Amino acid sequence: MSTLVIYFSFNGNTKYLADTIADTISADSIELKTSKQYPTEGLKKFLWGGKSVLFGEEPALLNAPMDVNKYETIIIGTPVWAGSFAPPVKSFLSQYNLHGKRIALFASHGGGGAEKCFAKLKKAIPDNEFIGEIAFVDPKKNPKDNSAKVIAWAKSLSN
Repeated sequence: MSTLVIYFSFNGNTKYLADTIADTISADSIELKTSKQYPTEGLKKFLWGGKSVLFGEEPALLNAPMDVNKYETIIIGTPVWAGSFAPPVKSFLSQYNLHGKRIALFASHGGGGAEKCFAKLKKAIPDNEFIGEIAFVDPKKNPKDNSAKVIAWAKSLSN
């Protein structure tokens, strides 16, 4: 069964999770890259991220075109921004037609909003089988516990 982990990472938390998932289940992994640079610190970071979500921005992706049709399972990862998924994930979902796939969702956040984020992701790509979701608060701050948790979750996706 072919699996792709596709994700956007802002501060490295989502990348940490994505790398652990891909390594655990031997999946292909692609980090979404954009030309848009978001502020990385202070209040500007939150204002720009929230504005980008609220205005429905879809930043251009720098990634080479990919063939998502060769994957049966797609695991999507995102930081939670303003109770939603990050705009580069929105760009990916707009560019690639995901139908009839097994989809799992994971998110990293600093204080909530994952349930809303997952609901919005599911609404954005309805004609799929959702097989799991998991969220982590600042996963790089406690890697030992979070590694065990994400590894167990990744292994459960093949059941």
